[in-house]
Amino acid sequence: MAPSDFPSHHNDPSRSSPPSEPDETPGGSEHQVHVIGLMVGTALMFIGFLNIFLSISGGFEINIVPFLIYFGGLAVWANAAIETPAIRYGVMTMAGALALGLFQYGEVLFWHKQVLFWTTIIVVMYFMFVEPKKPTT
Repeated sequence: MAPSDFPSHHNDPSRSSPPSEPDETPGGSEHQVHVIGLMVGTALMFIGFLNIFLSISGGFEINIVPFLIYFGGLAVWANAAIETPAIRYGVMTMAGALALGLFQYGEVLFWHKQVLFWTTIIVVMYFMFVEPKKPTT
């Protein structure tokens, strides 16, 4: 039998095994859920806020649904973004209580829209201009 012209790979040390998948770090899926919560919460707050802002600037009446969307988004965002459990669950409880209170009241007044608008503006401005603390190592 004639030797083959093809190289033999079964004894070749330069040929390595295929690269294995990187090990899943513990908490990798937790990070994904955290990011999804931030995105969904921010999107819901933006949608609710946009409806409220347009009703203020356009001068037309809205129902309770934009407030429910906004406060639902706030609860989802707080669950994903706030690390301290007492503050996280406090914000989530406050958002749920305000949504249920407005739902029970059943009517959106102009001052409701103004309070939500200016509170959101103040919170956003705070986070825009306050630099996060860098951890010391």
